[in-house]
Amino acid sequence: MLSFSTCWNNSRHADGESMINEIASLGFRNIELSHGMTVAKLPGIRKAHAAGKFICSGVHNFFPSPVEVMIDAPDAYEFTSHRPRDRKRAIEMSLQTLELAAEFRAAYMVLHMGSVPLKTTKHTKLLTAMVEQGGQLDGDFIKTKINFVKKRERIAPLYFSRAIDALEELVSRAEQLGVILAVESRSRYEDVPSEREMLHLQEHFKDNPWIGYWHDFGHVQLKHNLGLLEHADWLRKISPHIVGAHIHDVEWPARDHRTPFTGTLDYKKLMPYFPHDCPMVWELSPSRKTEEIKEALQVWRQVFPERGL
Repeated sequence: MLSFSTCWNNSRHADGESMINEIASLGFRNIELSHGMTVAKLPGIRKAHAAGKFICSGVHNFFPSPVEVMIDAPDAYEFTSHRPRDRKRAIEMSLQTLELAAEFRAAYMVLHMGSVPLKTTKHTKLLTAMVEQGGQLDGDFIKTKINFVKKRERIAPLYFSRAIDALEELVSRAEQLGVILAVESRSRYEDVPSEREMLHLQEHFKDNPWIGYWHDFGHVQLKHNLGLLEHADWLRKISPHIVGAHIHDVEWPARDHRTPFTGTLDYKKLMPYFPHDCPMVWELSPSRKTEEIKEALQVWRQVFPERGL
């Protein structure tokens, strides 16, 4: 099932119905309601949904945004935070998102779980800068990367356990509402869970069908470009747990949320790891142009006719 995320045009609209109408005009009927949404857009979204203008494939936590957060900040409250009030607020907002997911008959809710307290400027961003300068084969890059991995591994267990605790708290309500909790792959190595942790997380909940894995093509490719994993090999390992995916492309080495087929991703190589009926959601930057998206959609239908609208 092909779908499209509201993250592309949310910021350009004050009214939820006009936002939905613009996405529908691209040729998409299935839409993911994403983070960054103000409460004021809900009446228009409800109106469009009642009129049958779109099918809600899923939602992305937090939907809508916490009223006290003035910007699009899906990580404003982390389940891994050292602040108990932040962890509590993350749970509250996630439960609210689950209720709305059920209202719009969404099949899943995508979640960010949090991070370990390491400065990204000294780690992921530093590695990215070294790659941009062509230093990915240099000894300094390899040493820096290994030290980063070791440092993260030392401090990660506490934050990973908080992520597990949060899912334990949310999953009973998710089951009651019939909404799968889809834990997303992230772009920074500081984020939780890492790929190793993701496998442990899925194993922990192996007997619970209401928790699964959400693959983000661009996020994983960014880690691939830093030599932290191999994209296809990761999909081979995690494929039994896949709920769906965010589709976008990457310009080498670290500009993601580009329109499909305009970057470096080899979709033909990666697509066989996904169930044929799982949601494939185009999650594009607001800077991507309408005509570029329409042209890419035509190519997609030609290359992947079995994964069309």
